Amino acid sequence: MEKPLIVLGSAHKHGDTHQLVEAVFQNNAYDLIDLLDWPVAPYSYEETHPKTDAFLLLVQQLLQHQRIVLATPVYWYSMSGPLKLFFDRLTDLTASHKALGRQLAGRRIFLLASGSDPALPTGFEVPFQLTAAYFNMTFAGSFYQSTKQPYAAAEAQSFVSRMHETPLR
Repeated sequence: MEKPLIVLGSAHKHGDTHQLVEAVFQNNAYDLIDLLDWPVAPYSYEETHPKTDAFLLLVQQLLQHQRIVLATPVYWYSMSGPLKLFFDRLTDLTASHKALGRQLAGRRIFLLASGSDPALPTGFEVPFQLTAAYFNMTFAGSFYQSTKQPYAAAEAQSFVSRMHETPLR
């Protein structure tokens, strides 16, 4: 079975969200991209970015996977800064890199999140759902773990099982 790609968007390299990824996928193979290791410049209307900008290389990694897990801590009721920066750059795929954006169609997007509240904030999933829909991808589910509650092993296993049951194009 094809390995999912996990895009880790945390400001803390080995923090709660990274630990959650390891726990949830402990018995499953996966590829991991830590956004802290990929220099992505902020969105620019002129699309002028430094030569070190890795956004298009990141997109090439996404295109090699049918299942993509976006992993983020909940920071101030929203996704993390590194993941938001990546999301903002998806705008490039609607302009000068439309062909790459179209190639995202058919992929399955999943959300893995950690935070201190008992549940995800209202509306937290909306940017993920609407972004997936915009690129003709499917938002196929989420798993949230509160750092103040015991690890939800059964729910995590259900999340991984749903991921593998999701039909691909």
